[in-house]
Amino acid sequence: MRRALPVIQDASGRPTGPSRRKPEWLKIRPPGGGHYTVLKHRARRLKLATVCEEAQCPNISECWGGGTATFMLMGDTCTRGCRFCAINTAKRPPALDPEEPAAIAEAVREMGLSYVVLTSVNRDELDDGGAGHLRDCLDAIRAEAPDVLLEILIPDFEGNRSAVQRIVEAPIAVLAHNVETVRRLTPSVRDPRAGYQQSLDVLAYSKALRPQLLTKSSVMVGLGETEDEVIECMKDLRKVDCNIVTFGQYLQPSHKHLDVVEFVHPRTFDRYADIARDLGFEYVASGPLVRSSYRAGELFVERKLRGTTGDPVAAPA
Repeated sequence: MRRALPVIQDASGRPTGPSRRKPEWLKIRPPGGGHYTVLKHRARRLKLATVCEEAQCPNISECWGGGTATFMLMGDTCTRGCRFCAINTAKRPPALDPEEPAAIAEAVREMGLSYVVLTSVNRDELDDGGAGHLRDCLDAIRAEAPDVLLEILIPDFEGNRSAVQRIVEAPIAVLAHNVETVRRLTPSVRDPRAGYQQSLDVLAYSKALRPQLLTKSSVMVGLGETEDEVIECMKDLRKVDCNIVTFGQYLQPSHKHLDVVEFVHPRTFDRYADIARDLGFEYVASGPLVRSSYRAGELFVERKLRGTTGDPVAAPA
């Protein structure tokens, strides 16, 4: 017999966590439609993983229905076990697919994309954390689609600077790396190999290598953080000159994962957005269903980087 989960209450005594029904602003429609089916079939044919599916993103219907997807590189199994994440984990995942760079480049060409968002699992069992493979994927896309803008959400590579440098020196438009949560909650939310300061250091080093490169990070809320802690996190990101930040509601993937402590009201997300803009972030996406690879951010980056010339971002000299 399954043990009943404890009822968690917020400051006003309202039940929170998995025992509490989701509010109206978190209701989403199930995935479907023509574009959704086409994207799903293409990913299967090319043996590509998408973070949209693996991480159970609530925006999959909107994004796939509009013809865009975020591809997840280096397979669908991560070496880390963060307590918020739905992606499969293993100490030694299957070997990297040497055909993946060609497959992802073919997918980008077939879809006719002008902006591509890529992410990856952690592969800590590899000497370089998979940085060389990720660079091969980026170079293959660029060779197949020279005008495309590339955004990549990278692991921390356990702080390996040479691995970070391999990615920063690729012809990318945006380098993203997520702090995920506030400093205090990091040990209980993320895998022990991750670290709040380590994530900030990845963003800082990336900026030091390419000062004009746009950097981006994402923060989940609803895990028990305070507003002051979220603001402190924003300030920490600005100290390393992070340009773009997103805020979204943590949703529990399964009962094995962390409970939701609070469903944060949309008004609070609006307040976070206003504070972030006042602190100097160039672009902010903040809302219950916002995720790090949020479509509206692509439009901002395209307008900013292409300007009136339409030129793609080149690799640093």
